[in-house]
Amino acid sequence: MATIPDKMMAVVVHGKEDYRYEEVPVPTPGPEEVLVKVEAVGICAGDAKTYMGATRFWGDGDEVPCYVEPPVIAGHEFSGRVVKLGEGAAEKHNVKIGDLTVSEQIVPCEDCKYCKNGNYQMCVPHHVYGFHQVTPGAMASYLIYPSNALVHVVPESMEPKHACFVEPFACSLHAVDLGNIQWDDVVVISGCGPLGLGMVAGARKKDPKCIVALDLVDWKLDIAKKCGADIALNPTTCNLTAEINKLTGGLGCDVYIEATGAGSSVKQGLNVIARMGRFVEFSVFGRDVTCDWSVISDTKELTIKGGHLGPHMWPKAISMIAAGDLPMEDIISHTFPLKDFKKGIDQVLSGKESIKVMLLPEN
Repeated sequence: MATIPDKMMAVVVHGKEDYRYEEVPVPTPGPEEVLVKVEAVGICAGDAKTYMGATRFWGDGDEVPCYVEPPVIAGHEFSGRVVKLGEGAAEKHNVKIGDLTVSEQIVPCEDCKYCKNGNYQMCVPHHVYGFHQVTPGAMASYLIYPSNALVHVVPESMEPKHACFVEPFACSLHAVDLGNIQWDDVVVISGCGPLGLGMVAGARKKDPKCIVALDLVDWKLDIAKKCGADIALNPTTCNLTAEINKLTGGLGCDVYIEATGAGSSVKQGLNVIARMGRFVEFSVFGRDVTCDWSVISDTKELTIKGGHLGPHMWPKAISMIAAGDLPMEDIISHTFPLKDFKKGIDQVLSGKESIKVMLLPEN
């Protein structure tokens, strides 16, 4: 194992649109902590919206508190190889030097109401890598897994970039699970970004009657079919309501999973979903969204479920990626050196040329 340096380069969040590529100390693992060398780190839509100053992350000075604690190293989806273990860490996390690992993006407190009832994704301190100072992120050469981290070893045969995709894919599987998909359902998944494509692959495992993928970019629809979509539609080039009615005898889809973070997709879903349908929202929005709530209640009696993170889904995500259930070479569309993080963020914000964008630290 190579010598661990004293300093490393990292992407440090100082404020809205103020991310800096800086030299910082390499952290030292304490008791039950793990130091990993970061192999790859993804940029998700939430990272890009944080950069742009979304209220969800920076607050509004009133009802929405600020979640980001600058200065903090960014990055919450990653893979890392174990290079140093604190006292008791090997036993605590069942890892050894050299293991390729991932860590769930949230480091639960294990003491709050939600952690105790198994819903650790709602942990009240809500320490997610890359947002709070107690959990610095992975846009760096090295990263610490705290004692309470939820660590998973991935097969050595898995490419580190593919392992980095476990985080968003686990989120996708959680959304699918919330949809309670049945074998005779028509399922519509809106958005063929990293999350949406993962949702298509996860929904395929549920074997519903039909999976319809939606996106405004036609080439992404081709990849959705590789992930398992039966039908792929661009809502700007078809009458979506008419197309869904053809598939359902005029009733609408049974499950609509929203993965775009666009208000128009929410309203679209309320239009095409059937009475008593299940609507799963799994996005971060840059601004408030308004809709006619009477459709949810008086008109259709819908079940609305919000999804957050990927609790309990990581082993399944690892096994599906390892089994080749996703076209990873198509999904990972762009990689950049860590120092070019701004180019990566710009790619994510555009969305027209990329799916999953990753950064590779200069080790």
